[in-house]
Amino acid sequence: MRTASTRPRLLAVAAAGTLSLAAVAGCGGADDKASGKSSDQQSGSPAAPGGAADGPQAVRAAHQKTTSAGTAKMTLVTKAQSGGKNAEVRGSGVVDLAKGSSELVLLTGNQQIHQRTVEGILYQQPPAAQREQLPQGKSWLKVDVKKLLRQTGSSSQYEDPTSSFGYMKGISDKDVKKVGTETVDGTATTHYKVSVDVTQLAKDNAQQAKQLRAQLGDRLPLDVWLDGQGRVRQEKVEVRPRTGQQGNSGARAAVTTTLKFSDFGTDVKVTAPPAKDTVDITDKAAKAAQQAQQGQQGATQS
Repeated sequence: MRTASTRPRLLAVAAAGTLSLAAVAGCGGADDKASGKSSDQQSGSPAAPGGAADGPQAVRAAHQKTTSAGTAKMTLVTKAQSGGKNAEVRGSGVVDLAKGSSELVLLTGNQQIHQRTVEGILYQQPPAAQREQLPQGKSWLKVDVKKLLRQTGSSSQYEDPTSSFGYMKGISDKDVKKVGTETVDGTATTHYKVSVDVTQLAKDNAQQAKQLRAQLGDRLPLDVWLDGQGRVRQEKVEVRPRTGQQGNSGARAAVTTTLKFSDFGTDVKVTAPPAKDTVDITDKAAKAAQQAQQGQQGATQS
């Protein structure tokens, strides 16, 4: 069972980053359907003066503008560096931000992993060869992210892949810098650099906020690209733990994740795997997270 319980943790680190780097959506209304064009097809023109809000206002409004639409296809590329070793995960799938559900296929090397998030529960299906490590008849791993958060003060590397999309809501004007206009996969966008107050990522959980500041410092750099309708087309987060912050495994991973969103309004229907096919590793994940926290505290005090 050691291999089975460790592998999804590593994949979650690479796919979501240390803080679970985020996702977003959007969809069209009745007029889009009547015209025969998707909302995605109609949003490729550059943002014009007097159109979508600009600057800090646009970045703050991006959360509402995107999530109110509902769904999208998404891709991600995550690159991690730790102890001189590099890892890369590529993924693609769909997300329904209104329901908080998502479905991704993750590729790392020659291995393929299926991942779903449904009602705050993360499910991951390891490659066929690794399923032999699971209890007989089980093919999916299950992590209750909310329960993990309650037990540890941090959901560690297991996260809803849409969770960090809310990072932009609480920013101030001084936190945003406009870079300029850029094209993302054929769509005209405006690029912004955002500095996120790390404590805002866990403002309702003092323990988690303290832990994040110890790991990452006071600010988290975030880049976003907004289309002419003010929706997120691309998001990039770089997580670089503070020098000297190490866990039981030694050097901590520096993670860069880039997500792209397209085909707004795509059909999304994500369901949980049958209960008979899943094995719950939430308690094991909590124990591992607590051990890692203790190791970090020890490294800080030494």
